[in-house]
Amino acid sequence: MALVSNSEIFPSSFQQYGQFLSENKVIKGTKDAERVENVGMKIKVAAEKWLNANGHQGYLKDYKWEYNLVDSKEVNAWCMPGGKIVFYTGILPICKDDAGMATVMGHEVAHALANHGQQRMSAGVYQQLGAAGLAVATGGQSKETQELAMAAYGVGSQYGAMMPFSRAHESEADMIGLTLMAVAGYNPETAVAFWERMSANAGGNKPPEFMSTHPSDATRIANIKKLVPEAKAEAAKFGVTFK
Repeated sequence: MALVSNSEIFPSSFQQYGQFLSENKVIKGTKDAERVENVGMKIKVAAEKWLNANGHQGYLKDYKWEYNLVDSKEVNAWCMPGGKIVFYTGILPICKDDAGMATVMGHEVAHALANHGQQRMSAGVYQQLGAAGLAVATGGQSKETQELAMAAYGVGSQYGAMMPFSRAHESEADMIGLTLMAVAGYNPETAVAFWERMSANAGGNKPPEFMSTHPSDATRIANIKKLVPEAKAEAAKFGVTFK
């Protein structure tokens, strides 16, 4: 289900990303900011290699990659369509190292590559029938449209609770993300430790899986463990191996 194309979404995405940066404290010149950019560049190169090798040459031609660290206690990161990425400082202690950061970066980039935001935004069009829905479908830029789009890409707003990524989207992003981090040279086994730290940070304050669109931590970790060998096998095709 996709009512909006990349040619319609990308300009809006780039505009809204710039607006978000102008309204928040972007951190530049620090070691952490440089790490976000360095890890992001490696994930970008990995995505290009992997997509090209799998018959998707030119898939990223309209992407304009950008990586920014934003000062916020929120434990979050996101990637808007077209490769516009934000990491919040609140997630850095849980990332712990570059491999943890690559776990998050790979996962968020995977959402963008698989057009999950586009699909979720299209769902929002159906849910917001009327002026806001029509504006989204036709590329309009009303306040409601902008909020709907930002929510679709993972940025909190009044629509955030209405359109979380589905379990299927999350599982697909985990699978693709593990592959991207592995091709980039980061051991996908380290993703398990990252999600264990995320689970510990949440302190059990999550709804049961049947009430949530996200997999439970236990389910996600178990699935990731099963996917690690596949990610390693994909990386090996590019000459990347792990002990």
